Amino acid sequence: MSISPRTTRIIRGFKVLSLVQNISTFAPKYEYQSSITSTTSFLCIDSYLQDNPHENIYPQNRKIDGLIKIGKLDSALKVFDEMPLCDVVTYNLLISGHRRYGLPKEGFAFYAEMVSLGSRENASTFSSVLGICADAGFYEEGIQVHCRALALGFGSNLFVGSSLVNLYIQMGFENIALKLFDRLPMRSLATWNLMLRGFCEVGRVEELLGLYTRMKLDGFEPNGLTFSYLLRGCSNGKFLDEGKQLHCHAVKVGWVELNIFVANALVDFYSACERLIDVTKAFEAIPAADVISWNSIVWVYANNGLLIDALEVFAEMQFWGNRPSIRSLVGLLSLASGMRNIDFGRQIHSYSVKLGFDNGVHVRSALINMYGKCGDIERSVALYESVREISLECCNSLMTSFLHCSCVGDVVEMFGLMVDEGIGLDEVTLSTTLKALSVSSLASLGKFKLLHSCAVKSGFESDIAVSCSLIDAYSKCGQVELSRQVFEDLPSPNVICFTSIINGYAQNGRGRESLDFFQAMIQKGLKPDKVTFLCVLTGCNHSGLVKEGKLLFDSMKTSYGISPDQQHYSCMVDLLGRAGLLDAAEQLLQQAPGRGNSTMWSSLLRSCIVHKNEMLGRLAAKILLELEPEDPAICLQASNFYSEIGEFSTSMQMRELAMAKKVTREIGHSLIETSGHR
Repeated sequence: MSISPRTTRIIRGFKVLSLVQNISTFAPKYEYQSSITSTTSFLCIDSYLQDNPHENIYPQNRKIDGLIKIGKLDSALKVFDEMPLCDVVTYNLLISGHRRYGLPKEGFAFYAEMVSLGSRENASTFSSVLGICADAGFYEEGIQVHCRALALGFGSNLFVGSSLVNLYIQMGFENIALKLFDRLPMRSLATWNLMLRGFCEVGRVEELLGLYTRMKLDGFEPNGLTFSYLLRGCSNGKFLDEGKQLHCHAVKVGWVELNIFVANALVDFYSACERLIDVTKAFEAIPAADVISWNSIVWVYANNGLLIDALEVFAEMQFWGNRPSIRSLVGLLSLASGMRNIDFGRQIHSYSVKLGFDNGVHVRSALINMYGKCGDIERSVALYESVREISLECCNSLMTSFLHCSCVGDVVEMFGLMVDEGIGLDEVTLSTTLKALSVSSLASLGKFKLLHSCAVKSGFESDIAVSCSLIDAYSKCGQVELSRQVFEDLPSPNVICFTSIINGYAQNGRGRESLDFFQAMIQKGLKPDKVTFLCVLTGCNHSGLVKEGKLLFDSMKTSYGISPDQQHYSCMVDLLGRAGLLDAAEQLLQQAPGRGNSTMWSSLLRSCIVHKNEMLGRLAAKILLELEPEDPAICLQASNFYSEIGEFSTSMQMRELAMAKKVTREIGHSLIETSGHR
């Protein structure tokens, strides 16, 4: 039976290891002896004539390196198998080569073999192996390699330290990564970029900008990758002022013209901040727009609902020979979803089939979402069932489609299916399920806590969407203290998070706390939007805070440049009406866009009934009947008003008119949970 060269090498490796462990240092002795036997002389000469296997390692390593660089990994392995001896460089080449070609298990196996043969690692070994652990999710193995690196004295090495920082960032332990980063005796620009990427990906924008300040103080100048991470972080947090400063710096040092990724990051940044004029300028400033740039601007216009602009750029892009990418098609399908334009969505569907993109995961999930948002849930389900291999993204699209079509039970059932089938969960899954349960009769505090536990276990408890959904869910159960706990656990809450907690307290009649969180948001430097103001005004309304509500309403235009819409006016009319300030409510209503709608006049009429204001009530009833003459609910409300002021004949006429229109009142219900029972 023949023994392969690799087996021989492993056996010889163990022998060499045992030999090396017993070698002692000695000094050669030079003594003149007149009588030296010929046999000894021939043995000495013969020993010099023998081949030294160590001399062959270097050329073989170069050969392996060359084969790996040109993509011939199998040939490199054949050379390796025929080597009688190899060193740490040989294993380093094979480990890094397998990592390069997406074979992490095989690469880690070579590392295990290397250690078993007693070959001691160097900095390059640890850097490659830790990279494999980070890329492939071998986190337990990565921690063990970390311990071994410390034991061998590589804890302060720049390359090993950088790889450790990357590993812990991939694991989601940014704080540990930051501690390791701070302990490095020296840092490189690549290490700084690793930290910036980590904080960018988890949405910790304030820490990201703080790291950038530290980097400049440390004497490092940003490169294109640095600006890309910083601009993406500002996009996620909508930090417009900081992003503009970065834009100026990037232009000053020339990275906008030199790096297409920085230019595209600027397009995405201004899009996220809803500055479409700046988006167009950023795109036009790109000296030679590539296919990424064209597809970015198509996606931006589509994402902002600009159908004509998106289609014009889409056509121009193809005129100049740039092929549409998946991003363009997904953007246009999202536009069709937002517009509820199923005909346009079908055209994009046909075009994606023509281009051969219809079977891709991203396009398929966008199609499922588009048909669901347009109300064709049967088509969404059919597309989902035609998928060859079910993916998490497609499942999430079907879940959101079910939620949009009010198929709440199907959302919960889909969640159970994903768990049972081992498909996995992400932030979209958890957020959608929480929203579905919040509006269903299946809602219970226990179920929300169960989903909260799933979020913690899967590492999504700090995700903005999941956290906001948890805040809403707990507040709808009346558990605003649990909502507050979720909010306070967020490392860097943004405007959406503050809006959710403000709304939670507002809906539970705790307007003072809503105002406190609003002030905290302002002090944090965050700019409230229309939804934030509506939520805090609702809190003032439910708590009767008239003075505070007036100040907030007036500050919308004067301090923040936000024009109140009909919802804000409706909330203020209701607030003033409940407080008995009916004349002020009527004056404000007359200032509303379109001089108010039926909701505002209905609110004013209710207040007139409560506060016995017959004259203003007659005006409100008259205008209501003119605005909604066919609405039976309006007829009933007017009937109740006339009954209150003693005009029973008019009241009966209104009631008969409402009954003739077959008005029905939906019976409300409440769920009260005590000791786990409802």
